[in-house]
Amino acid sequence: MLKLFYPLFNCVKFRLILLICLLFTLAVPYTALAQKSFTISGNIKDAVTGEALIGASVRVNELPKAGAVSNGYGFYSLSIPHGEYSLIISYVGYTPVAQKITLTKDTVLNIALQPRNSLEEVVISSKTARNNANISSPQMGVEKLDMSQINNVPVLLGERDILKTITLLPGVEAAGEGNTGFYVRGGSSDQNLILLDEAIVYNASHLFGFFSTFNSDAIKDVSLYKGGMPAQYGGRLSSVLDVKMDEGNNKEYSTEGGIGLISSRIKFEGPIEKDKGSFMISARRTYIDALLKASSDSSIRGSTLYFYDLNAKANYHFDDKNAIYLSGYFGKDVLGLLNTFGTNWGNSTATLRFNHIFSSKLFSNTSLIYSNYNYTIQSYLTGNQFVAVSKIEDIDFKEDLQYFAGNGHTINFGIDALHHNLAPGSLTAPDSSSFNTRSIDRRYGLETAAYISDEWKVSSHLNLLYGLRLSSIAIFGPGTFNTYDADGNTVTSKTYGSGDVVKSYLYLEPRISASYSLDDQQSIKASYNRNTQNIHILSNSNSSTPTDLYAMSSNNIKPEIADQVSTGYFRNFSNNIFEFSAEVYYKWLQNQIDYKNGAELLLNPDVESQLVYGTGRAYGIEFFMKKKYGRFNGWIGYTLSRTERKFDAINNGDYFPATQDRTHDISAVGIFKLNNRWSFSGTFVYESGNAVTYPNGKYDIGGLTTYYYSERNGDREPSTNRLDLGATLEGKQHKKYHSSWTFGIYNVYNHRNPYAITFRDSKTNPGTTEAVITSLFGRVPSITWNFRF
Repeated sequence: MLKLFYPLFNCVKFRLILLICLLFTLAVPYTALAQKSFTISGNIKDAVTGEALIGASVRVNELPKAGAVSNGYGFYSLSIPHGEYSLIISYVGYTPVAQKITLTKDTVLNIALQPRNSLEEVVISSKTARNNANISSPQMGVEKLDMSQINNVPVLLGERDILKTITLLPGVEAAGEGNTGFYVRGGSSDQNLILLDEAIVYNASHLFGFFSTFNSDAIKDVSLYKGGMPAQYGGRLSSVLDVKMDEGNNKEYSTEGGIGLISSRIKFEGPIEKDKGSFMISARRTYIDALLKASSDSSIRGSTLYFYDLNAKANYHFDDKNAIYLSGYFGKDVLGLLNTFGTNWGNSTATLRFNHIFSSKLFSNTSLIYSNYNYTIQSYLTGNQFVAVSKIEDIDFKEDLQYFAGNGHTINFGIDALHHNLAPGSLTAPDSSSFNTRSIDRRYGLETAAYISDEWKVSSHLNLLYGLRLSSIAIFGPGTFNTYDADGNTVTSKTYGSGDVVKSYLYLEPRISASYSLDDQQSIKASYNRNTQNIHILSNSNSSTPTDLYAMSSNNIKPEIADQVSTGYFRNFSNNIFEFSAEVYYKWLQNQIDYKNGAELLLNPDVESQLVYGTGRAYGIEFFMKKKYGRFNGWIGYTLSRTERKFDAINNGDYFPATQDRTHDISAVGIFKLNNRWSFSGTFVYESGNAVTYPNGKYDIGGLTTYYYSERNGDREPSTNRLDLGATLEGKQHKKYHSSWTFGIYNVYNHRNPYAITFRDSKTNPGTTEAVITSLFGRVPSITWNFRF
């Protein structure tokens, strides 16, 4: 392993040293200026469960410019001059706490906030108690999702789903009807970085995309970055979906779960040692296979179709300065049709993290992460037996540090080393099979990065977030690497030994965002960021599928690059109960990858010869209005956008709409709490149709109709629209037991949205061609019983 790391370290170590020197050059003046101040630091937690609260606000009444936000582990640090102050600590959905303090030395102040009843009066006397971070924060294009809202949004078959919920946000589009795949600001589905407790999830879907891998019972926090990504994130062009699991209740043991029409789930949590450590285990499984066994249709009786997933997490706090976290996810889909074929695919992740507080100003998180995605396809047909497998396996080491320098500066810096082991595919077949055994060489790569960023409160009106990420990748042997010309012909072929560097790339990724507050209720923001990507999906489908082919940057495939600029206006109303934003963005894309017409991608050892490379652009405007508090809340979003690609070998080198190009996207979500027992919800979506390629001619070969295609994505599918409704009935309160019923109707007015469009010769009018539209879901009711004790 060390042999793999050394060549890349050798080529970037000088730059890393310069970056570290820059860090200390920045940090030393801030420390010197802050020496006359004292620091308040500590952890902010849920008073009932002991869970850390991420993004809680700490404000100082007497110093409007002073304030802090808790990090991903609930830690905060605030440096202010000595004196007497009134602190207000607040978090969405919790009762704010007012704390008086006399500051004469560095002080540790841990805070526990009480969850607020959803019908509780929400008027707060202090204007600073309501968090208006969306106005003052320089971060753009970020959405934080409240799990209580996610759990109330009606979805297909009653399965609460993070990925389906984020497609209801502006700038985010669903990959298809009922699909968990998503596009962000014109990017393809593989340009989204999906993290679960820092581990990369490559295929975040179950049952071919109808359900996501995220069991909402196990999830604590969800953040989506659409633009202006902080420097600690890298590796994808379009977005980061950062999902964090529950830590578990360190006060008492509890069990909760639910039984639905197609799946059931259960969750256990409790203290390892009260107030010091906790655990959480959550599991989910479908039972469609049980229904298939009872089917009267002999052609499917006995077939398998199910998925399961398991989330687990444990943590232990040795003292106020040291804590360890261990979390994992294991999920699998299994599909089989009697003795015909079988397939299974799944993800496994594991994350080991150690938190250490060096001082009241310096916080450290060290992570060792494992991720594995694989799939297997088997054919049992006599004469056509085979087994095809593919996988991508990662080992990642990260060191992230946060320095609260004082005087309005919070500095984040760290390093990341990610090793890829990619097996594109192999097929094994017996001698009696018509298939031949073949395999594509494994590919090995090492992505490394160093980053630094500073969030600087320049004045009471101006905030900056600026940083730099230095990223690189080195591709290693063993293996044979070909170089291809523009026509896909082999130019050179060279064999490399284990650990030999085949190709390396190095990029600087600057990031800067700024907000200027016009007053306490409105601001304007602007950002620029550059991202690079080295893991690519080669697929001619509209969204992620289990058999997607993953490829790494190589001697032929250059890293993809995206430069995005955006600006926006942000406004809050009625004591921050309502939020409004309008953002305009433009994105330039380099080294985009597509396939040639008629390309063979699956199990092709020369798959890179089938690819073409070009550029792209995406631009649009997003409007968002959200009500955060009260008995009725929700949001409405609208996106007007365009995304295009340009390849010399496609459409005569002219720009053409990308598959995910949709002009209009409208979504609305409403949640109404009638009383302590009944709540109602509804969602409405409207989307322009996908860009598609329809045949513009046909000819007959041996009695078979063959269609001719010319212009790529020159046509449009029909638009989609849908209304979903839901209701939740809470059971009567018991001292140790609680239950509820969730009812839903997906696609209330039974609109037949297009899932696929195919063409065939008309049976009633010979000589003509007719289009056949396939729709998956009409009106679908659902019911789920939930319990907790």
